[in-house]
Amino acid sequence: MKKAIKIPKFKNEDEERKFWSKIDLSKHFDSSDFQSVAFGDLKPTSRSISLRLPEYLLIRLKENANSLQVPYQTLIKQCIAESILGE
Repeated sequence: MKKAIKIPKFKNEDEERKFWSKIDLSKHFDSSDFQSVAFGDLKPTSRSISLRLPEYLLIRLKENANSLQVPYQTLIKQCIAESILGE
């Protein structure tokens, strides 16, 4: 570590934001100060979508999901991932 940062007490977020925007952190840290961190419990953000399917396809999908003992929406996500990502 090069030199410590004196962090004042902030009255509000705007004041804190202004303080950090003026600081050049490269003057306070060396690359040797950092260490690898893994965030294994983080889940990707999901977004809800609306999708219209023919009724017969939805029935087949639910039947397949039931036979695999997975929720049908999970099966849809797996099928899409395999198709797009080749997983």
